Parts: sequence; structure tokens; C-alpha cells
Amino acid sequence: MKKIFGGIDLSWKKVIIGAVLVGVYTALVAIIPFLKYTSFHTIAVSFEAWILLGIIIIMNSKSNKDASLKCFVFFLISQPLIYLLQVPFSHLGWQLFSYYKYWFIWTILCLPMGYIGYYMKKDKWWGYLILLPMILLTLYSYYTYLSDFMFSYPKYLLICLFCIGVLIIYPLCIFNNKNIRLFGLLVSIILIVIITIIDIMNPPIYSTTIMGNSDKYTFDDSYKVYFTDKKYGKADIVYIDSVEDYMINVEFKKDGKTTMVIESPTGEKKKYHLSIKRDTYKLKEIK
Repeated sequence: MKKIFGGIDLSWKKVIIGAVLVGVYTALVAIIPFLKYTSFHTIAVSFEAWILLGIIIIMNSKSNKDASLKCFVFFLISQPLIYLLQVPFSHLGWQLFSYYKYWFIWTILCLPMGYIGYYMKKDKWWGYLILLPMILLTLYSYYTYLSDFMFSYPKYLLICLFCIGVLIIYPLCIFNNKNIRLFGLLVSIILIVIITIIDIMNPPIYSTTIMGNSDKYTFDDSYKVYFTDKKYGKADIVYIDSVEDYMINVEFKKDGKTTMVIESPTGEKKKYHLSIKRDTYKLKEIK
């Protein structure tokens, strides 16, 4: 493992080939629909895997300037390539590149981050302070995906394990000083435990309004609404002042499929197939 963080002869050829391969892989997982709500898709939307790649480049560079330029070129190639390959498969077409502005800013920031990050190789206490922002960004990913894992079990398990793994590996493999390694390991473990407890004490809920009155079917607060399987959450009929009408508000607790029932005061029932995802749903009337 230590070889990955300083034992690779990282030529410019390897940096460019690596950028192309990672760009193609990321584009593929972003394009393939059934990978969207999985650990594999996370590389297309969050930082944790890119942080690892950036640190590997820095630790295998030969100087501050070398680290700075190689990080910059790696991201300058890989990021636009991801968007370019998605263009034919996206309904946005070339407008998809509007999202690249955000990642381009981070690409520019690779120049100073790569330069400063090289000082981690000096094996000094302040080197851990340089690493700490990357630890915190990865920790935020763990916080987010642990919540997603709890909502969508067993999905997102791999990315949670990945975040835990790199949080432990970074201080152990980047530094040789035993005191820094021990301190960094303890910090990572404590932070992982704290975030895990916070997520467990605050289970994820996807709250949204899913339907209102229509020409086909109307209801008010005298009606009842519920899921046939209560483990998926709860539903309530509420009056929304902004639209001056009744709507159904739901709080989903996990993903899956269930049936939503709207029951009138006279016992008449209207049933709907409900498919729940982490941040979306599909509702279809059962006829």
C-alpha cells in the first residue's frame, strides 16, 4: 500500500493515460441508468475518489512544481472528457457542459493544492494540517453516503467502506513519523465514530409532496392516506396555503416498492403503485 503513496515512477505518459481511463470510466457509470443509485455512480458526483487520485499523484511527484502541474493536467483532461462522452446520451446535449464550470474551478485550484500538498512528503506535523481538509471532505462524503446507505440498504455500502478505508489509510501511508501516523489514525477513527453516531441518531427521511387534487380525483382532510407497508414511511393530507388546496405530503424512510391507499369517509379506496428512490419516486394508479 505504501508503494502507491510514493513508490510509483509517475511519468507524464502515465498521468495522461490515467486521466483518459478515469474519465472514460466515470462517464460510463454516469451514463448507465441502473448504476445511478449505487456506490459506482458516486465518482461522477462527489469528491472522495478524486481526492485519492490527487493525493496519489502528489505523493509520486518529484517536486512541488511537478505535483502542481500533474494534478492540473490530470483533471484538465479527465473532467471535460467525462462531460464530452455523456453529451450524445444526455437530453441536455452540449448544455451539459454548463455543469463543468464548477469542476473547472476545482481544476484551477489543483495548481496551488498540488504545490502545497507536496509538502506532506516532508513528514512534518504541519503536513497533517495540509491533509486535514481532504480528510474533512472525505468525511462529509461518508456522512452523506452512510445516510444514503441507511435509506437504500444495501446500496452505497461500498462507498461507505471506501471512505472509512481511505480515512484510515491516508495518515498511515502518507507519513512515516510514528507519532503523526498514530495521531492521524486516532483523529480519523474518532471522526468516523462521531459521524456514524450522528447518522444513526438522525435516520434519513425523504420528505416531499407527491400529489394534489385533480379532475380525476379529489380529496380533503376527511380522507385517509397510508402505505400498505408502514416501514416505507407515512403520508398525510395537508392543506397548502400557497396553492389553496389539499395535497398529500409524504415522509419516506427507505427505498423500495409499496402501495399507497387513499380512502374516502365512505370507505371507497383509490390505490397507487409507489416506487421510492433516495431522492425521487414514481406513482402510478392501480386500475
